[in-house]
Order: sequence, then structure tokens, then C-alpha cells
Amino acid sequence: MPKKKTGARKKAESRKEREKQIRASRGNIDLAKHPCNASMECDKCQRRQKNRAFCYFCSSVQKLPICAQCGKTKCMMKSSDCVIKHAGVYSTGLAMVGAICDFCEAWVCHGRKCLSTHACICPLADAECVECERGVWDHGGRIFSCSFCHNFLCEDDQFEHQASCQVLEAETFKCVSCNRLGQHSCLRCKACFCDDHTRSKVFKQEKGRAPPCPKCGHETQETKDLSMSTRSLRFGRQTGGEDADGASGYDAYWKNLSAGKDEDAGDHDEEYDEYEAEDDEEDDDHEEGGKDLETEAADLFSNLNLGRTYASGYAHYEEPTD
Repeated sequence: MPKKKTGARKKAESRKEREKQIRASRGNIDLAKHPCNASMECDKCQRRQKNRAFCYFCSSVQKLPICAQCGKTKCMMKSSDCVIKHAGVYSTGLAMVGAICDFCEAWVCHGRKCLSTHACICPLADAECVECERGVWDHGGRIFSCSFCHNFLCEDDQFEHQASCQVLEAETFKCVSCNRLGQHSCLRCKACFCDDHTRSKVFKQEKGRAPPCPKCGHETQETKDLSMSTRSLRFGRQTGGEDADGASGYDAYWKNLSAGKDEDAGDHDEEYDEYEAEDDEEDDDHEEGGKDLETEAADLFSNLNLGRTYASGYAHYEEPTD
């Protein structure tokens, strides 16, 4: 029977597990939080952009460069890792930098570890937007990663791409290799696969992880866990219906389009006739009301006698004198 663990033993094991997780998380830094992809504001033009050695807009050098690997702005000389020795002096600005990365276009400090490792593990080495195909040197914004397909995205296309990323390149959720329902979806290939066709001889499945895509090797996800939708066509021959086959589908498309226009025109004519009938009824009511007012006014002044007036044809000199 194993011995019962003491409180100190439990604390030591939990500390070791926590340190192990911290060491593992250091190598998997989020792309948006990496120092080479940090947000920077130019000292001269005051425009926000990605961390760069020179401003993308005005090409000015920043006063406080940020290391693309460790993220520091001041070298404290706490260790002997610096390539350029500066004993007892804190170095900042251009005295701290040692190189410029060709991939992320950011400064790298003069630390031996940063200079020797950053170029090999730079997360933006092959960063090209999947939508606009622009690299780091072609735009001034930051680089992001899609939450679904994990492709690189620029700052201009990240929201639009992620809103339409979970759309399959098919009209059904069936497996691309057979007619069964696809239980696993690859968000890079935009295709579904069943359990049998996710097994690949090229890409091996790791223990405890989802099966890889047999086409590209990207890790698949279960379709039921995603908000997947199928491709919908609102134009062309495939909107003609099930009986539309081959080129005749275009005829069905144009027939449906013309039928829709005829229905719209018929509805418009019916609405126009209703409006015309209402206007005619209103005009008749106004005419009848006008006639009633005229007859009432004539009856009111019919018994009124003003005597002999100029309007009646009489003048004062024509009146008899007594």
C-alpha cells in the first residue's frame, strides 16, 4: 500500500506541475501578444502600427526600440549575455539594438540569445494574409491568426474573414470521398470527412488529439461543435431547381428570373389599381361635398332683399321725386 502524501509533498508536486506548464506556455505565445507583433505608435507622425525598426509611413527611427524577441526597451546588463559589453551602464535606444529581423522588420537587441534564435523562430517568417496576399513589408498593420483555420490575416481583413470562415466549399455536409455524413471538418480545405476517410497513411494521428486532415494535415474539428454552413448559389444555372440538368439550367434560371419580374409587375399593377380606386372615391366625395355646400349657400341668401341698388339696375336719378 503506498504511503499517504504529506502536505509538503502535495505542494511540491503542484509547484512542479505549474512550472512545467509555464515552460510549455513560453514556447506557445499568442501571435497578438508576441513582441515582434506588438502595437507601436510613431514618435513623429503619431500613427499606430506594428512594431518596426522604421516607421512604415514616415520612415523615422523610434527613440525607444523594442526587441522583437524578448520585448525589452532597456538593457540592464544583469547577465553577461550581451555581445557588446557596457559594464555599469544601462543602454537604451540604438545602443541596445544589434540587428533588424528580415521577416518581422523589427529591432533585435544585442543579447546573444536573441540574436542567435529569433531569426529561426520568428512567428512572422512566412506571414502572408490569406485574403489579400500581403506580407509584413506590404502594409503597416499588425498580423493576426484566424481562430478557425489558423491562417495569417492582416488587420484589414481579420473580421471579414473570420465571419465567413466556417463555410464549406460544398452544398451538403457529406463526406467528400463517400456519401456518408461528414463528422469531421477541415477549416482550411473547407471539406467534411467521415471517420473512415480521416485515416491517412501520410499524416499520422497523435494520441489524444483530433485526426488530421487527409489532404493538408491540418487538425480537424467535429462538425457538431462548429457553426458550419454550406455554400449557397444565388446566381447561375444551379439555382434552376432539381430538374435543371446541364446547360438547360441556364434557361430555368432566366425563366425564374422573368417569372419573378412578372409577379412583381403584377403586384405593382394591383397596388396601382387599388390606389387609383381610392383616389377616385376621394374625388367623388369632394365633388358631392362641394355641391351640397353650394345648395346650402343658395338657400341661405335666397330670401335676402336689399332693395333698389346699383347692382339691381336702378340709379338715384331714376327714382321718382315727391
